[in-house]
Amino acid sequence: MISSNFRRVALSDLEDVELVDLAQDGNDLAFAELVKRHQPACFKQALSILRDRSDAEDEVQNALWKAFQHIGQFNKEAKFSTWLTRIVVNQCLMRLRQSRRAKFLYIDDTLVGEEVQTLELPDERESPERGVAQDELALVLRQEIARIPPLLRTVFELRDVQELPMPEVANKLGISVAAAKSRLLRARLELRQRMEKHFGRLGPATLFS
Repeated sequence: MISSNFRRVALSDLEDVELVDLAQDGNDLAFAELVKRHQPACFKQALSILRDRSDAEDEVQNALWKAFQHIGQFNKEAKFSTWLTRIVVNQCLMRLRQSRRAKFLYIDDTLVGEEVQTLELPDERESPERGVAQDELALVLRQEIARIPPLLRTVFELRDVQELPMPEVANKLGISVAAAKSRLLRARLELRQRMEKHFGRLGPATLFS
């Protein structure tokens, strides 16, 4: 349990490891401080791989969402910045693979933050057990999406269900891309909180990826 003394200290004054402890204890503001601190470097890394600002912004957002979902699984053996950058790099590599724009990707001995790491793309093959879990999750997910406030549900459905590009989502909503991304993050947080009531922080809800 994190000491209550942290409550009297500004989050911006804390070290990453202290913010991670708070975030793992359910403090979303601590995670937001981590995002504020490391998002610029994440975007720079993503842009260097994707060479497209919009794609880089999208994958940084996706990486931050995954980091938020799985913060409880970060064991602090590496620095938080290294762990987060690895997620960003893998997101970018998957996007390149999906768009068939990458001919050669050298992912061994890649510089991640200040450390040399071997990066591996996740195995996306689905086991029978995972298939059953996904079906059960999908049912609960549809029910909880329907309960999200309409303002947030619309942007979630356009982006995460229909998989429309963020500029098109923003255009349909009549708002800026930045505003649409902010609304999407709020929708995802709302859905995450609802799903945790069913499965807890580290249960099937971690299948959102």
